[in-house]
Amino acid sequence: MNSALYANYLNILKQELVPALGCTEPIAIAYAAAKAHQVLGEFPDSVNMSLSGNIIKNVKGVTVPNSGGLKGIDVAAILGIVGGNADKALEVLSEITEDDIARTRELVKQHVCSCSLVEGVDNLYITAKVIKGDHFASVTIEHQHTNITRIEKDGEVILDNPYQAECKTVIDKSKLTVKDILDFADQVRIEDVQPIIDRQIKLNSAIAQEGLDNNYGAQIGKTLMHVWGKSVTTRACARAAAGSDARMGGCSMPVVINSGSGNQGMTVSLPVIVFADEWEVSHEKLCRSLVVSNLIAIHQKYYIESFRILWCSQRCMWGRRRYHIHVWRYLSASISDYYQYTRKCRWHRLRWSKTLLRS
Repeated sequence: MNSALYANYLNILKQELVPALGCTEPIAIAYAAAKAHQVLGEFPDSVNMSLSGNIIKNVKGVTVPNSGGLKGIDVAAILGIVGGNADKALEVLSEITEDDIARTRELVKQHVCSCSLVEGVDNLYITAKVIKGDHFASVTIEHQHTNITRIEKDGEVILDNPYQAECKTVIDKSKLTVKDILDFADQVRIEDVQPIIDRQIKLNSAIAQEGLDNNYGAQIGKTLMHVWGKSVTTRACARAAAGSDARMGGCSMPVVINSGSGNQGMTVSLPVIVFADEWEVSHEKLCRSLVVSNLIAIHQKYYIESFRILWCSQRCMWGRRRYHIHVWRYLSASISDYYQYTRKCRWHRLRWSKTLLRS
């Protein structure tokens, strides 16, 4: 693999596999509102959120991290203004206090936040406009959760940088191919990827355990363990589901995302981690397996919208067997293990479907 392609693949991992606190869309709203407050320089009387339909869908019913169980667009925006730290980007709500939550509850009751739908824009589009008397400031985020494309204060445009990547390093996802992903995973210097992958292992495993230990959301992860037992296949499914339970249920613990989604980040990492632990593979082999898993997911998402609602079904239908078999190459020497695993998955899906039908 030539040096330019190697650097491109490495930079893709660095830019895609970043920590995010809580469900990413409400965090992005909080970040935009906190940044607008920062630009305004004083606490606003009101805030107007202009959002794409996809953002409204993803935020409306999700618990906002560190909010004391509150949900909704207005909560995310107001909490970002009240106690958010705009300099911390996707961890904007990490310093929220009980006093901040109490003040947010009061402001929500006063209906200081309004929301409107913006059509004909990117799936990820957020504009936060904060107003204080005759003064206002607005911040627009597009395409990526922290990609600020426009800042305006009292009619003066401070930043106008439409639809450009937030990172200084240019990456080209169109150059991703399965063959080159496998070559890269074989050849990459482990010290180049280990800090990125170790962070994913640590953070995603922690929130999965939190989801299994406590009652979040629909408790799918805990239910799988109860219904299916504790086989390695069940644990692989349950830990990914439990991480999502916690994340969607308002847990403030960060996760490492993939293609802009925390749920995708957990889906591509936690099952691999579970099987690596079961088979006692070396840490280096686990890291290289996760390189394959993450890059194939990014490769698939390049050809469809990153925040499309049916991403999980699409991945299962279009790439499941190819994706699994390449990751298996790093975790197991025997391909028969792969087919045994897929047979068990099909049997468990049937068993789970029957359980749901009977309930």
